[in-house]
Amino acid sequence: MKGRKAQAAMEFLMTYGWAILVVLVAIGALAYFGVLNPSRFLPNSCTLIPGLSCDEFKVTSGAAGTSQVEIIVRNGAGDSVDFSSIYIDVDRNNAYADGTDCGSASAVVDPAAIADGAQATITFNDCPAVTVDARFRADVRGVYTKGSSTLTHNLAGSIVAKAE
Repeated sequence: MKGRKAQAAMEFLMTYGWAILVVLVAIGALAYFGVLNPSRFLPNSCTLIPGLSCDEFKVTSGAAGTSQVEIIVRNGAGDSVDFSSIYIDVDRNNAYADGTDCGSASAVVDPAAIADGAQATITFNDCPAVTVDARFRADVRGVYTKGSSTLTHNLAGSIVAKAE
């Protein structure tokens, strides 16, 4: 009698064990091939400090091993904003000098001083290469002055976008 119950229990466990193993292998295969990559489902976003907003943004893959990042910034800070430096920190380590970022030397802010309520296009050229349809994640950092003040303020933000 005990033998039959033990055999039934063992068959039950083996059946469910094989089913669980098949499910785990299938999930592993989906993860390996990138189907379950959560970064694919993140929405595009661009955030800056309060008072400065990203109206539009775009990451363009370049043919020469570089990429370009464009951000249209709207100033709602109550006074004009003038950037003395601005860069994109690609590896997110706060070090522009390491060569993996795109920054002030390649950034074009048009117009240079953004009046209150106005927009400006900030274009970063010669950014590290990113392939088309790849997810681009970076921090936006910079230093700016407001109005006629000589006091400097730090800009901190982030951008997440799919490269075009």
